[in-house]
Amino acid sequence: MTPMPAARPLLMPLVPAYRLALALRELEFRAGLKKVRRLRWQVVSIGSLSAGGAGKTPLTIALAKALAARGLHVDVLSRGYGRRRSTLPLLVGPAGTARDFGDEPILIAREAQVPVYVARERFEAGRLAERDAAAQSGVHLLDDGFQHRQLARDVDILLLSRRDLADHLIPAGDLRETLRAAKRAQVIAIPVDEPGVEAEIKARGWQGTVWRVHRQMEIPPGDGPVAAFCGIARPDRFFRGLEAAGVRLAARIAFSDHHVYTAHDLARVESAARAAGAATLLTTEKDRIRIGTLPASLPLQTARLEIGIENEGAAIDGLLDRLRGPRQP
Repeated sequence: MTPMPAARPLLMPLVPAYRLALALRELEFRAGLKKVRRLRWQVVSIGSLSAGGAGKTPLTIALAKALAARGLHVDVLSRGYGRRRSTLPLLVGPAGTARDFGDEPILIAREAQVPVYVARERFEAGRLAERDAAAQSGVHLLDDGFQHRQLARDVDILLLSRRDLADHLIPAGDLRETLRAAKRAQVIAIPVDEPGVEAEIKARGWQGTVWRVHRQMEIPPGDGPVAAFCGIARPDRFFRGLEAAGVRLAARIAFSDHHVYTAHDLARVESAARAAGAATLLTTEKDRIRIGTLPASLPLQTARLEIGIENEGAAIDGLLDRLRGPRQP
């Protein structure tokens, strides 16, 4: 696949330094210089090569629901990116704030209805989860865990898109690792509307399991143009998804990923909305969590993103078969 233009071409000269840092980190893991710890329960990681916008959190929610429906005790371990009030391992309160736990853990706790734990080291979050649970065994899900290799996992699920196959490494692009890192995964999940991705990864030698996933955006009903805003890694995908669903966008406002909103930010968005003739604001679930209790003078609606697994029953059966097998040392 032809490489896409670098998102930040002026930073291309720094890519070799980043690539060298990746190689040194890999060498440390292979030589046993970096400690890898294992939890008592089995661990399934959901991750990506890209720095954001792959759909890891919605897939984590879908997996948590599917495994819980099979009668398993499931929890989710997260770093809790963006939390500011504590660095201790904590059980996420669904009614908490992004400052308490981070936006993604709160979203997972509310949507998946399973315990979610946050800690800088996911091992510590897992130990707390295992102490709290009455169950003798269970499954930990790692949200955005592919690069968190200090915690041993039993299955790695890697989200991969056409964009990833043509992207560049950080800092010029959005890839945190090269495509060669995909060999660490046991399952690769690809968008169902990008059939060329499967052919490409198989041409590169992939012989493992492939899941096909579809994204569905739920838009609140309403008439008239809206002003859409977000602070996520790939805002254009959000805006395109709204337009594909028939939403008339009068204005698009993008903030940085995981942006912490202020009253001034909302006032700026409302001003842009009124100037464009929009009477309603529309944002993502993660952004709505980070807005918290800030008051808005215009109606503020939320678009929900769900990810479904094609042939989910067979996919979960295959995942459980892997988990029933002998654990790797």
